[in-house]
Amino acid sequence: MLMGIDHRLNADVLYALRAMGHGDLIVLVDLNFPADQVARSTVLGRLLRMENLTLAQAAEVVLSVFPLDTFVDDFARRIEVVGAPDDIPPVQQETQRVLEKAKGGPCEPMMGTERFQFYDLARQAYAIIGTGERRFYGCAMFRKGVISPDAD
Repeated sequence: MLMGIDHRLNADVLYALRAMGHGDLIVLVDLNFPADQVARSTVLGRLLRMENLTLAQAAEVVLSVFPLDTFVDDFARRIEVVGAPDDIPPVQQETQRVLEKAKGGPCEPMMGTERFQFYDLARQAYAIIGTGERRFYGCAMFRKGVISPDAD
């Protein structure tokens, strides 16, 4: 057990988050995403798991230690609803609220990304985390930023 780190973060996820560099993507996906197959193409090359958490819970835990990239518009993406790309399902609304909390207030909405484009970006990510999210469209990705020299 470590102090100051959310107990829901496991060693494999902490390793990946620490190893990532500025601009790298971490992808959090639901149970329906072809996570194992897509994860084989990532930098890490294997699927990480946080199966006891919803998408929003996993995002909260990851973003508790993960700086977001503030230099780009696509610091956060969500998978679009097929046939209704502007719809924001409750699972994504919850995750948007977590994102805003992590950023310290209102921020741009997660960028919508078409399903197959999302898959392609996920293959280029550093790692994929499979959550226990059962609701459809429970997939998001976050781009890692930097920690300034004077940060706590």
